[in-house]
Amino acid sequence: MIESGILKNQVTGWRILAFIVAIALIFSLYIVRLVNLQIVNYEEHIALAEENRISEISLPTLRGVIYDRNGIVLARNIASYDVSILPAELPDDPGEIQEIFRELAEIIDVPVNQGEISLETPYVPCVSEHGIAQLADYGITSTPYRTVKIKCNVDRTLAMVIEEKAVDWPGVRIEIEPIRDYPTGSLTASIVGFLGPISEATETYYRERGFIPNRDKIGYAGVESYFETILRGKPGKRVVEVDVAGQIVRDIHPPIAPIPGQNISLTIDTRLQEATQAILLGEIGGWNAYFNELRITSGVAIAMNPQTGEILSMVSFPTYENNRMARIIPAYYYQQLLADVRDPLLNHAVGAELPAGSVFKLSTAVGALNEGVVTAEQVIDTPGTIVITEKFSPNDPGYQREFVDWNRAGFGQLDFLGGISNSSNVYFYKLGGGYKDEVPEGLGICRLGTYARALGYGSYPGIELPDASDGTIPDPTWKRIAHGENWAIGDTYIASVGQGFVIATPLQVLMSAATIANDGVLMRPTLVHEIIDANGVVVQSFEPDIRWDITQDPVIDIFNEPVEPGGCEAKLTGEQTTVAPWVVQKVQEGMRLAVTQGTLSVDAVGFQKLDIAAAGKTGTAEYCDEFAAEKNLCKPGNWPTHAWTVAYAPYDNPEIAVVAFVYNGGEGASVAGPVVRRVIEAYFELKSIDVALGIP
Repeated sequence: MIESGILKNQVTGWRILAFIVAIALIFSLYIVRLVNLQIVNYEEHIALAEENRISEISLPTLRGVIYDRNGIVLARNIASYDVSILPAELPDDPGEIQEIFRELAEIIDVPVNQGEISLETPYVPCVSEHGIAQLADYGITSTPYRTVKIKCNVDRTLAMVIEEKAVDWPGVRIEIEPIRDYPTGSLTASIVGFLGPISEATETYYRERGFIPNRDKIGYAGVESYFETILRGKPGKRVVEVDVAGQIVRDIHPPIAPIPGQNISLTIDTRLQEATQAILLGEIGGWNAYFNELRITSGVAIAMNPQTGEILSMVSFPTYENNRMARIIPAYYYQQLLADVRDPLLNHAVGAELPAGSVFKLSTAVGALNEGVVTAEQVIDTPGTIVITEKFSPNDPGYQREFVDWNRAGFGQLDFLGGISNSSNVYFYKLGGGYKDEVPEGLGICRLGTYARALGYGSYPGIELPDASDGTIPDPTWKRIAHGENWAIGDTYIASVGQGFVIATPLQVLMSAATIANDGVLMRPTLVHEIIDANGVVVQSFEPDIRWDITQDPVIDIFNEPVEPGGCEAKLTGEQTTVAPWVVQKVQEGMRLAVTQGTLSVDAVGFQKLDIAAAGKTGTAEYCDEFAAEKNLCKPGNWPTHAWTVAYAPYDNPEIAVVAFVYNGGEGASVAGPVVRRVIEAYFELKSIDVALGIP
């Protein structure tokens, strides 16, 4: 309404007041927020701003190299050529980008587009199934100033072609990164092992030390795993300032260079390793061909210097190809290895727990002679069969139980040397458990266990491999816990010949014989010859490690066994707490006689062909595992058998001790014996070559 030419104000006073109050409240909120940001939480927001502005970049390190004793490379780092895209450097024109992608796709055989990007299949370097454009989009939307790998480990020639064309392809580049390479492949895979990705369970641990998942790898098996902390080195660090897009502006501090991992020289001789593998596989293949079926499915052969503990060769069959794990661990291949009932991922030389059989009789022999259960000259009757009264308690009336010799005709009268050289079961039954008036008191399971442990059984051997097992040396307490029943005299009989509850690894069997060969000194078996830094300086040289000397160290104190009620008291019944040197010598003589007149003297075994005097022990171990049961082979009185042989040479100054184990191999001497003999021959042939060439 207009009165007297003047516009009359119709806005009421309360509306003006409400507007002013609203404006005041809005400004008050802004003021409070500003005070909160700039005064109250100033330090916190400054820290957050600095965190966004400053970035730490982990610089990858080089993993240490693994050599054999002669400098042959077993594991190394080689260049991998990766095709990558830096999204921030791609052209602005979408059409030009697509042309680059199309030309690149033709060369590297990766599609430009591969369906829609799915959250279920996230980007993983070198593994993602997306096309080039999708991978580039991922980089543009996440970190445009970081490269995105399109294809990894391309051929060097192809990498050079792409590098040349990259002049006209902005944003495309070739990146070089180290990956693991195993020149000897499956020959040494069970020793060297392989690498794998950092798992979720260990991600925090490795991130704290500068390692990056999806970039860095860690040891998953073998020496690669056992010496992870030595081999992996230490990543470097670069502290930089970045802009809002993630582009590096400048270095805040001078970069810290990565520290390369240390190199390891193993005691393995690759030449002997190759010979050992060929010998073992040749023997297994020959017997399978003879039987016209796949009867023998696995085996082990190990050579060691008994005076130093150095492992010279170690073959576990079957094994795997660790080069297939170099970039990634293929799921199908890994599942294939896991599904194989022969367990190729396990180093059977140190991890397979097996019935030891007659090679274990060396423990019974040492204990019985040292404890005075028998004398060296005492003659014992060894028929093909003996019968005892089996009892599980003093008041148990018992029942008659028959024990047979492997030679069903029996051996007649045998002294101590004859018992060892002929490996008579009956002889060792009587030594272990006693027999009537002929052997009034046997060694017994408690003392037998003490001597077996003194020779290396029943404990971890100390070798530098992650899958080593300790085996089992049973006693009455162990049986009550494990099987819920008392120990019986028959259990002692069976244990005395390495059967029943006695379980050992091939390395433990070798250690027991090597201790005898080394006059009672048990050396810790080792794979490490030297540890060398990145500059070639030896930081740890080889020194033999004596675990104990059974002729000097009381065998009852070696493991400090506790006294358990109803179990094995940690004491010997005799006054001799160490093993007399003459006892060791007698066992050596028995092993020598096995080669000249006993179980290893058969022409087919071939020990008579050796120009160097050797000593040894055979073993034929009965077994009934899940595989034998599945094939209905576990027939009472006629179980299938594994083949064992262990030997050393020269007899008077041993340089090498060898054990061979052949799964389901049958008779020890005829199957495992030739393997051991030929490995010994190969060792001395290689030695003569080195001498002729002037190699120390």
